[in-house]
Amino acid sequence: MLKILVADDHPLYREAITGALKPNFSNVKFLESDSFDTTIGVLRKQRNVDVVLLDLNMPGCENYYGLLRVRQLFPNIIIAVVSAFDDPKTIFETIEFGANGFIPKTLTTVEFVKALNEIMTGKIWIPDNMRQKVADVSQETKKISQQVRMLTPKQFEVLRLVKRGMSNKEISDSLSVTEATVKAHISSLFKRLDVKSRTQILVAIEKLNLD
Repeated sequence: MLKILVADDHPLYREAITGALKPNFSNVKFLESDSFDTTIGVLRKQRNVDVVLLDLNMPGCENYYGLLRVRQLFPNIIIAVVSAFDDPKTIFETIEFGANGFIPKTLTTVEFVKALNEIMTGKIWIPDNMRQKVADVSQETKKISQQVRMLTPKQFEVLRLVKRGMSNKEISDSLSVTEATVKAHISSLFKRLDVKSRTQILVAIEKLNLD
C-alpha cells in the first residue's frame, strides 16, 4: 500500500489535497500532520511512509529546518515540497536542502498528479517554466546551500540566531545552553562554512532565505 503523509498546518488544504489525489491513486492511505513535531511523530510511528507532501512554513518547519531534519532523519523517504512561494531561489534551495521535487500550490489537480508520479519514479521535479531560472542561480548560492545542508540541527539553529544579530549570551539564553556551548557551535560554523568571523557568516548566508 502506498502511504502519503500530507504535512500542512491548514486543515482545509489537507482535506483538499487528499480529496484531489485519492481518486488518482489506487491502494493508497493518506496520513496527516500539522507541524514539525507531529510530522516527525507520524514518520516514526509509521515507518513505511512512502511520500511526504511537505509545507515549508508549518510551525517548527520555518527556514528549511523541517525539510533538513526530515531528510536527515529519514534519508530514503520521498519528499515533495508543496508551497505557495515559488520564486527561483526558493525552488533551488528546496532541492539543494534535500527535496525530491517542488510542487507549487497553484497547480491543477491533473498537473499535481503528473508531478507527483514523476517524483515517485525517482525524478527531481520542478515546474518547466522555472527550470532555466533555477539553473541560473549563482554558484556562490549553490556552494553555501550545500554547506548549510551538512549542518547539525543545533548548528543550524545557532546559524539562524547569528543571522538575527543575537549575541552569544542572547543565543545561550534562547537555546538554554551555556555560552561555552554557543562558542563551540559558532567555531564549528566557521569550519563548516569556511569563514573566520561572524561578519563573514552573515555575508556567506545573505543569499539564503533564512529569515
